[in-house]
Amino acid sequence: METNAFNQKLNRYILNNQIVYTGFSSFKEAEECAQKKEGALVEVGFKDGNDNPEITTEAGLIEKKLHYYVDAGEEYKFIHSSDPGFRKYADELQKIKSNEKQYSPEERYIANFEIENVEDPIIVIKNDHFESVTSRERSKYLKHAKVYEIGVAVLKS
Repeated sequence: METNAFNQKLNRYILNNQIVYTGFSSFKEAEECAQKKEGALVEVGFKDGNDNPEITTEAGLIEKKLHYYVDAGEEYKFIHSSDPGFRKYADELQKIKSNEKQYSPEERYIANFEIENVEDPIIVIKNDHFESVTSRERSKYLKHAKVYEIGVAVLKS
């Protein structure tokens, strides 16, 4: 079983005559895997609201050295747990929730379980306002989003 840097299982797809792995936690991790497996970096798109991958170059992940990107239109922004602004948003959400729910001082310091317990969390912002927290896998099925991930393609033997 192949895993990423967070010990999460990589996704494995068979496309044409290739095995394509996705689910990397960084671009660098995908590069290292490609080198180790003597494979090639590819951009994989999930564009039909399902887990049906296709190799594409639409998001330019390889050129931008990104491992994950979501396009759900101008009103939506998806902030991945590895994005620089994620912690700021997560901390802000925790403050808002504790104020809304009138948590005791002790409870205010407990982790935001909604964010922390989601595997590979993604914060969804709509029109500059928090909408929800989701996972990287579930983002493929939301808002008619086009989800792009860096992948490693290896020739099927």
